Amino acid sequence: MSDLSLSSIDPAFLYLAAINVVTFFVYGIDKWKAKHSKWRINETQLLALAVLGGSVGAWFGMKVFHHKTLHKKFRYGVPLILIAQVALVIWIQSKS
Repeated sequence: MSDLSLSSIDPAFLYLAAINVVTFFVYGIDKWKAKHSKWRINETQLLALAVLGGSVGAWFGMKVFHHKTLHKKFRYGVPLILIAQVALVIWIQSKS
């Protein structure tokens, strides 16, 4: 049986897990702020989180919180970012 510790987990995996969890909750927070007429999170920042690796969290955040689903740059942009990131990972893996 192998010893599973944080030091044995790939740092890239930890980063992607963290950025996606953060992105998911940021989308939820922005939805809450929208419903309560509070100061909002900039759309550029929301999309930047997706570009920085949080595209899965952004997509789930859009679906779970029903947030930004009518905005074309999110409805089409987040899935395109996700597809591009998956393609990049596949390409990198094929080079190894």
